[in-house]
Amino acid sequence: MIVRRRQVLALFGAAITRPLAAIAQQPGKMHLIGYLWSGGATDRPYLVEAFRQGLREHGWVEGQNIAIEYRFAEGRFDRLPDLAEELIRLNVDVIVTMPTPTTVVTRRATSVIPIVGIAIGDPEGLGLVASLARPGGNVTGLSYSVGVETFSKGLELLKETLPFIRRVAILWNPANPAHVLAIATVKTVAEQLGVQLQLLETSSPSHFDDAFATMAKERTEALLIFSDSMFSLHRTRLVDLATKARLPAAYGLREIAEAGGLMSYGPSLPDLWRRAANYVDKILKGAKPADLPIEQPTKFELVLNLKTAKALGITIPPTLLARADEVIE
Repeated sequence: MIVRRRQVLALFGAAITRPLAAIAQQPGKMHLIGYLWSGGATDRPYLVEAFRQGLREHGWVEGQNIAIEYRFAEGRFDRLPDLAEELIRLNVDVIVTMPTPTTVVTRRATSVIPIVGIAIGDPEGLGLVASLARPGGNVTGLSYSVGVETFSKGLELLKETLPFIRRVAILWNPANPAHVLAIATVKTVAEQLGVQLQLLETSSPSHFDDAFATMAKERTEALLIFSDSMFSLHRTRLVDLATKARLPAAYGLREIAEAGGLMSYGPSLPDLWRRAANYVDKILKGAKPADLPIEQPTKFELVLNLKTAKALGITIPPTLLARADEVIE
């Protein structure tokens, strides 16, 4: 684990320290891109590589005709305003933000610099754009879902797997605006499924233990955890807590199912990161964000962990197995 972390840090160290030097050394125009993520520098490095690959496909290469300034909040949303201001002071040509909280904070900080948001939860409902077809401001990009209904999909999958469940806890981050909007939709779906929800706010990893203690006290039967940068950074701990509590859980990120979670459902993130490069390409060539429609995900992934299911004594329905994009055994 230590070696792997050093390797990743070496990769990012080269990328993150290069931009300003590159600007000074390269002749002619060097476009400067800001990259702001609420997650960590070493969390899922393949996503930033997917973005870089997308840029290379359009002829944009770091150190040649573009430089990228990277900023990572490491799961601390309170750091986002300062990080956004740093990029604005650098006078970047465009800021790429991910996910929802980062885009919201950056939009508050500037109405001038183009913003390409990745995995935005309900950009229209949050007031980031006038409409998906014609954003009308300085924000464009890709949404996390085709509606906040995507957040309730995990609840439907849990009910399909375990028809008897009546009480389901939801772990959500009140600092994430997309979660606030999603709660109402999930409540409606829960009523339709005959499920009682137990909403547990968790804005810090320090809240995890208390949340699971509350679930034990209330005899929670299953758990739904929304997609969130903080949850992703601490996915191993969340999986361990759910396993110890013997709680079947559904997640919004496939990485958590790969780490031992029972199941996950959500968009293909590498696909979103790669497609974000299309927006950057168009903006650097003169397009305005106001005229670039918000794209919705075209690829969603259902991941099932049969090893975890067996440990919990759960049998995954054949109909669900047949729909899975990946089955971990």
